[in-house]
Amino acid sequence: MNYETTTSTGGSGLPFGFGGAGLILGVLAIIALWKVFGKAGRPGWAAIIPFYNVYTLLKVAGRPGWWLILLFIPLVNIVIGIIVSVDVAKAFGKGGLFGFFGLFVFSIIGYLILGFGQARYLRTGPR
Repeated sequence: MNYETTTSTGGSGLPFGFGGAGLILGVLAIIALWKVFGKAGRPGWAAIIPFYNVYTLLKVAGRPGWWLILLFIPLVNIVIGIIVSVDVAKAFGKGGLFGFFGLFVFSIIGYLILGFGQARYLRTGPR
């Protein structure tokens, strides 16, 4: 019999595999949203509750909570995602380009910038 000793790298060539990379990105996203929610006067723990985190983000953006339903409609969800990203950026005193590229396209990086940067939440009431 031929027994070979091998080590598993998750099939990706990385020592932790794509699952580990996904876990790291997920934790970074939670940390970023936690900080953003805190700056906006919302509970940071909302970042770890599925669907409620999106509802909270809608409220930070000044949009109605029922827009959560629109995010389940294909193609409409992309448009709503862009609108919400731009509105969140504006709520923190940033421009529309930061909203689109920073929060929609490169969301984890953008939310880390909002959460840990000098940006302050400017919107105080409903839209």
